[in-house]
Amino acid sequence: MLQAMQREIAMRVRYLNGQPVESIYFGGGTPSLLDADDIRQLIDGVAAHFPVRFDAEITLEANPDDLSNDKLHALKDSPVNRFSIGIQSFFEEDLRWMNRAHTADDAQAAIRRVQDVGYTNVTADLIYGYPLLTTGKWEYNIGKLLEFGVPHISAYSMTVEPQTALAAFIRKGRQPAMDEKQSAAQFEYLMDALHIAGYIHYEISNFAKPGNYARHNSNYWKGVPYLGVGPSAHSFDGQSRQWNVSNNMKYIRAIQAGQLPFEREELSEQDKFNEYVMTALRTIWGLHLDRVEQMFNKQYRDALYSGLQPFIANAEVVLAGEVATLTKKGKLLADYIAAELFVESS
Repeated sequence: MLQAMQREIAMRVRYLNGQPVESIYFGGGTPSLLDADDIRQLIDGVAAHFPVRFDAEITLEANPDDLSNDKLHALKDSPVNRFSIGIQSFFEEDLRWMNRAHTADDAQAAIRRVQDVGYTNVTADLIYGYPLLTTGKWEYNIGKLLEFGVPHISAYSMTVEPQTALAAFIRKGRQPAMDEKQSAAQFEYLMDALHIAGYIHYEISNFAKPGNYARHNSNYWKGVPYLGVGPSAHSFDGQSRQWNVSNNMKYIRAIQAGQLPFEREELSEQDKFNEYVMTALRTIWGLHLDRVEQMFNKQYRDALYSGLQPFIANAEVVLAGEVATLTKKGKLLADYIAAELFVESS
């Protein structure tokens, strides 16, 4: 697998058109299972074929139970300079309900070990809106991350994907359905608590102390092209999206045969507009009407301006000059508002 990924990196050398790489993100699956030498070699492979900025943000997504002292000390000598730790909860019964491999003790120990080794650029994930998560538990989970001084926090509402065990259990009455009111209340508490603690709510699911925005994710929301390597990896060049085959052996065999195993979707003007609306509206930087006119045309700008009016009237969107951003009330309806602003195919 690692050899195939190195070869794919070399095969995709022209994808970013010589643009400097600002961030490298090891995510999806369990990249923290790789040892430090494997990670270092992959980073070296990127640097051998792409111009990588000297101050590039290099993030390793990690499960708490993978971050042993030995692993962290070995990684300290690698270019990895940021950790994204999938905490999810500090309660044992909640982690078991989510089928997580780590324990509540692992969750706390992982953050402590990362900080003790000297890493300061750390983000932790939490999940809310599931039946076991009481208000008291949610307040404790947020308070624990604040106690550790984690400078970046990502929080996601529990969603039920079709064709999963949880979806089947809910359908059969073996698990309760997700409660939208509970999720909304916990999201509101999250926004208030982190605002008081000095965090900036710079994207719907992401909060950071000043200067600690995730560069990798911020570029995604701003529409910057990116290259994904490995099975299931997605890429975007500004004009099209492509995604690699998800099957590991099919991926390896294709690369060994000198083929890039991906499918591509060319984006129409409407696709590009809708994606801009969807990603930009989620952020603190907002939707720029003047940019819409520059990227598309005045008709798109006028349609967007008209579509925003009912949300402005409901105090869900604020329009300051040419920039539309969500209010706290609007953040609870972000996906709905974006969908209402989309341009549909005629």
